[in-house]
Amino acid sequence: MDTVIEMRERKNSGQLLLIAALIMAFLLLSAELYIIEVGKIIGEVESNSMNDFVLAVELGSRHVIVGSLANVSNGGSNSVLEWNIQNWSSFIDKQYQFGKSILDYTLEETTPYSSGIWIDWGTDGIGVSSAYANFTYKLLGREGNLNQSYFINITHTLFVESTYQVGVGDEKQVNVTINLLNEGKPALAKQITIYYKDQLNNWLIPDETNNYTISDYGNGTYLASFVVSIPSPNVEVSAHVFDQREIYVQANATSIQI
Repeated sequence: MDTVIEMRERKNSGQLLLIAALIMAFLLLSAELYIIEVGKIIGEVESNSMNDFVLAVELGSRHVIVGSLANVSNGGSNSVLEWNIQNWSSFIDKQYQFGKSILDYTLEETTPYSSGIWIDWGTDGIGVSSAYANFTYKLLGREGNLNQSYFINITHTLFVESTYQVGVGDEKQVNVTINLLNEGKPALAKQITIYYKDQLNNWLIPDETNNYTISDYGNGTYLASFVVSIPSPNVEVSAHVFDQREIYVQANATSIQI
């Protein structure tokens, strides 16, 4: 596919497909593990105030959405989000031992969201992976009653810009600037993979033979540089990024001569 590169496209496809399968298996468990871990937190705060319990529920809801988006952005079905939230809601409904606990939710359906998910990996230098859900939590307990609404929007955004300078013959020094945001704030990447399209329309990964370097400015901005020999005046690049939460996003851009 010319406009959007498949994440697992590699030269050594057999070995890397196996690795990808293992990653997927891990991610399928991620949200469930969040539920279990946060369940431990819930147990620790049950004897404390209702407010502590509500805060633990909100924290758990956030973790479930993060884990679900990591799954979906790595190739999982959009239905994973609702399935995980349903399990989380059922879990919470049974937890508070001093009263009645009810967690209701709705998945965001306002455009561009569908079933709470917005995945847009564009060719215009912008990529978005996002999950959005609204919650209403009711707690009827011996300390009183609480009725609290909140929403959780987890959004990993990628901005890609690229320029190049002409060298000897068809050589081009390409620079790719990458900016990452999590929930609108600068974020750090766990892994960045850069691709470029050669004269045969193949997507390749630059390496040491291309004098490839990548610089981390520590504020969500990265600069990748490499040299390629391409006769075309257009140089297509693509950035594939995992954030620290394992949420994946990608975006393509056309490099501009300077």
